[in-house]
Amino acid sequence: METISGKADPVVRPITAADIAEALSQGLRDFQAMPLYGLAFGALYAAGGIAILLCLTAFGMVYLVYPLAAGFAMIGPFVAVGLYEVSRRREAGRPVSFGAIWATIRSRSEIGWMAFVTLFVFVVWMYQVRLLIALLLGLNASFSSLHEFITVVLTTNEGLLFLAIGNAVGAALSLILFSLTVVSFPLLLDRDVDFVTAMITSVRAVVTSPLPMIGWAALIVVLLAVSAMPYFLGLVVTLPVLGHTTWHLYRRIIAPVAA
Repeated sequence: METISGKADPVVRPITAADIAEALSQGLRDFQAMPLYGLAFGALYAAGGIAILLCLTAFGMVYLVYPLAAGFAMIGPFVAVGLYEVSRRREAGRPVSFGAIWATIRSRSEIGWMAFVTLFVFVVWMYQVRLLIALLLGLNASFSSLHEFITVVLTTNEGLLFLAIGNAVGAALSLILFSLTVVSFPLLLDRDVDFVTAMITSVRAVVTSPLPMIGWAALIVVLLAVSAMPYFLGLVVTLPVLGHTTWHLYRRIIAPVAA
């Protein structure tokens, strides 16, 4: 098969839970070997979450913290691009520096389109949360604190319905975005392919190994959600480990180009 650009499609290989465990081990080793880069990108991710939290607080919308924390995992693959490049360079024995990482990312124009897709889904997630609040909790619903919002959600029929529908929609959006990005970002760094081909290849990877990949997606969401609870600070360590792991998982999923 050929891509829309006329090149051969990347070959997708099936994986197992053992592959994920080994990739996770390799990701930890990458983080331990080059912690400065992991901590820098993790801090950038956490700082973004804190900035959005401060904005929500300033605008009296602190009740959106929970959906923000739940949806923040969606933009993780985009932020972790730099970590994929660190692992790629370390694997190839090439020098690693922030300048080299940025130069590589900047030269891959298709990554910008993938970033747009990622951010678009995140914005859709936040807007649908606000829409559900208006439909189920009141058009002019406003809450003075996160505690008040949680109380309404957990103690009223409308709140429980909001929680059920919101989590279902969030899970669907997360699965869609995971399927589109889990392989696409590393692939765009590694090879000269278009972003549509990268997304199709990523979906093929999930379809080829559905249980291991969905398990990996669930693990990512749980780890990022838990890490985001202490004011997003846990993300400083969690994001780099997951980012490095994703690169090594990509290497197991996508067969190398034949010589």
